[in-house]
Amino acid sequence: MTANTRQYLRTILFVAIAVCSNLLGNILVRMGMRGAAQQPSLSPMFYLQALVNPWVLPGVLLLILCLVSQLALLSWADLSFVAPVTSIGYVLTALAGKLFLHEPLSAPRWAAILLIAGGVTLVARTPPSTAAGERPGGLR
Repeated sequence: MTANTRQYLRTILFVAIAVCSNLLGNILVRMGMRGAAQQPSLSPMFYLQALVNPWVLPGVLLLILCLVSQLALLSWADLSFVAPVTSIGYVLTALAGKLFLHEPLSAPRWAAILLIAGGVTLVARTPPSTAAGERPGGLR
């Protein structure tokens, strides 16, 4: 296995970790916050109480995992690759909100979901890094 193949597989793995942890983390936080006894305020006590919710705490930990995996990705891949490719998480989160949390999706939201998915598809066809020796913007 060549070094480029290893880096490509590592990139796919970390993108998958970032996207999945973002998706699950957001769903869990939303589920926990739905059950919040009071409305958010400027008081830090509301947020500290929310953190001990059995749904919110694992959600926050998954969102931290998402951040750590994005930091790792950014150590070897271009920001112009990482940010758009991991934004597929927005699409999946919206769809999960519709399917599992029964949240409505309006026509403008569906249009935005399709635009994001199209952008992710275009960016995913480019190399993760334009370091020396690689073609900038070249399609696979």
